[in-house]
Amino acid sequence: MNDRERIRQELTATPRVVDAIVDAVHAQVPAYAALDDRRLPEVRAIAGWALDRLLHLWATDGAMEPADLRRFRGIAAARAADGRPVQAVLRAYRVAATVIADEIALGTPRPTAEDAFALTRMLLTALDTLAEEMAGTYAAANEDLAGDRGRALRLLLDDLIAGRHASIGALTGRANRLGVQLPDPYCLLVAEPAEPVEPIAPARPTEPAEPTEPAEPTGPAEPAERAEPGQPVHPGRAFAPPSPAGVDTGPAVPGELADELLAALTGHGGAGPSDATALATVRRSRLVLLLPAGAEAAVPAALRARALRGCAISGESLERIAVAHRLAADALDTAPAHAHHPARLLTDGDAQVLALLAGRPATTPDQIARWVLGPLLHPGRRHLLDALTAYLDTGSANAAARRLGLHPQSLRYRLRRIGDLTGRDPRDPWQRLTLDIARTIGH
Repeated sequence: MNDRERIRQELTATPRVVDAIVDAVHAQVPAYAALDDRRLPEVRAIAGWALDRLLHLWATDGAMEPADLRRFRGIAAARAADGRPVQAVLRAYRVAATVIADEIALGTPRPTAEDAFALTRMLLTALDTLAEEMAGTYAAANEDLAGDRGRALRLLLDDLIAGRHASIGALTGRANRLGVQLPDPYCLLVAEPAEPVEPIAPARPTEPAEPTEPAEPTGPAEPAERAEPGQPVHPGRAFAPPSPAGVDTGPAVPGELADELLAALTGHGGAGPSDATALATVRRSRLVLLLPAGAEAAVPAALRARALRGCAISGESLERIAVAHRLAADALDTAPAHAHHPARLLTDGDAQVLALLAGRPATTPDQIARWVLGPLLHPGRRHLLDALTAYLDTGSANAAARRLGLHPQSLRYRLRRIGDLTGRDPRDPWQRLTLDIARTIGH
């Protein structure tokens, strides 16, 4: 066994080197710094493969094989679909190559001058080949996406809600290439059947499947596999824990339903009342629509007409669409059945309260109070907030009126004004709970 092979075995026998590569890429490449814990395992898997393969080429004075090039092309195609710029991907590989070189320099035995020259030559050759493969694959992927615009738009929304865009610049560039303008401000709607639907039984194969080799981790799979859907809620469930990210046991809903709902809410299946383009996709058991802000006013009626219920989030920025999606999906996972009545539409305030109750607050208590109470926090409406507090404390309009020295009809009028201003009727059990939580944590 020569010295290069000994070093190769030493560096690949421990996850330390792969961890060092991932940490360096995450820290030094802005496009990777925004990746969350759900995306980093993929980066780690690719780093592990690249480390093992490059060290093998160095130890054997070998050259890249067709299988290596196919792997690089697969990774490039996945990154192109993600919207991650090719420059960022190539920089990530350069950072990885630097970490590998540093680790070899510190290894035992120390490499000779001849081994060091061989390592440099191998890394430069690999990076040059990678750059060529990346450039060609990115161009082909962009042409493919442009050729099927409908699929490209669905992929764009899939990647937005999965958090695969590292920056607003990359997101804007991808939208420009597709000739669309994303809604900003926006409303992200996640909807599901109001009642559980029966799962479709999978078709039985007529013949045994041919054995296949294990798939190589080249990046995200087709859109249906890249989805991160939530789990549908049984109508009787109350405050159930959110399903794990990426897990979906619910039956799929047809894509046509997403297109139909999009058309109903925008008028012609894409462009809303502004120049922005609305988008729709399906995450197995749920529909996800990105709409211009203001479109949520028509959502409750459209959902009722299709026996759907949903959650609409409109208070997040474009770079946090993935956060908005997770907030809405978790709200549908955890909301009790009576929270969906009468409008069958949960909003930002509902989602924030549910996240708080689940022990996963997405913002500060003051912000949650502002989401729910809204106009009641204006100094000129202090009398309405006092009326709400008295009603929540006493449990009845008559008792609240006596506490405040008002006629019961005056107190009821103030409760109606509270409902008009906040969209929450204090007499409804769920709305009363959200109002009570908000006024409590907002103090």
